[in-house]
Amino acid sequence: MPLQKTTESIFSQLEALGHKKIVFCSDPDTGLQAIIAIHDTTLGPALGGTRMWAYKSETDALNDVLRLSKAMTYKAAITGLNLGGGKAIIIGDPRRDKSEALMRKFGRFIKNQNGEFITAEDMGTTMKDMEYIRMETQYVTGLPETIGGSGDPTPVAAQGVFMGIKAAVKELYGNDNLAGKSVIVQGIGHVGENLVKLLRDEKAKVYVSDINEERLSQVAKKYGAEAISNNSIFDRDADIYSPCAMGATINAQSIKKLKCAIIAGSANNQLEDEYEHGQMLADKGILFAPDYVINAGGLINCYSELMGFSKKRTLQLTENIYDATRNVLKLSKAENISTIEAANKIAEKRIADIKKVKSTY
Repeated sequence: MPLQKTTESIFSQLEALGHKKIVFCSDPDTGLQAIIAIHDTTLGPALGGTRMWAYKSETDALNDVLRLSKAMTYKAAITGLNLGGGKAIIIGDPRRDKSEALMRKFGRFIKNQNGEFITAEDMGTTMKDMEYIRMETQYVTGLPETIGGSGDPTPVAAQGVFMGIKAAVKELYGNDNLAGKSVIVQGIGHVGENLVKLLRDEKAKVYVSDINEERLSQVAKKYGAEAISNNSIFDRDADIYSPCAMGATINAQSIKKLKCAIIAGSANNQLEDEYEHGQMLADKGILFAPDYVINAGGLINCYSELMGFSKKRTLQLTENIYDATRNVLKLSKAENISTIEAANKIAEKRIADIKKVKSTY
């Protein structure tokens, strides 16, 4: 009976979020425990990074991969890419549990999807891990330039977030000049650090926060930013809050504390609840640049690698995030709906339109 309840719960989640397929991967020899979620393939094969994280429970892992894979569908749709949405997670501590054998075994599971799912690096995985996966399957991107890949995608990802921030600033202040604007960057991994550089190059006042105190000190010193503790980020007055680490930092509790005019960052699934918290932000007068719109640079980089585009073309596509964000904000204002609802509406329309085209083949 417990198994039946669990099965019903999983299938009900698939139905609620519109997923096409979930693959559970287990290999006792390497310790691999992973989940591949394929949300939608209307626009093309599902592409999404592989995240490795020490989840508290298998339920948390499943919930995360379901939300992330759906966001990838919408991200590809709204940026005009011919890709579907997917995501993978490996349960484990990347500092302790990762090995070549584990990553290569995971690559075999990806190979078994016959091109329906293509992966790339994500939190907890690296380009080296993608090399191990590539030893087992061709369905991987984000590879080093030395073996024909596009290299580190994080500068492109940061550029996309930067363009999204500028679009939001343009909407609120009438121009997109960031000089003198104050920005809190929460999470200074590779994307966060690249974003800090772009912001400082444009003379923005930047506050940085991270759980890794040693890295926090290094990045703050390197770019002339001010380090602040994680506990104080919501107490700080700033023009822009840019979450660039884990999701769900925008919730009922944090919204009450927020003292910013704009939220625009690279983290996935920043809103704990899309509709409730999206509306709460709108009611409070805080402009939210939907995460899956402005953090699409990494996906664009992977798409460019698959298509064989030049770096110049990749940057052109990434700069289009500015206009994509502006379109979302305009629709939000015109229809008096939250920005996340506006983004979803644009993405869903493209998917529906292409479904109609395909139905006539």
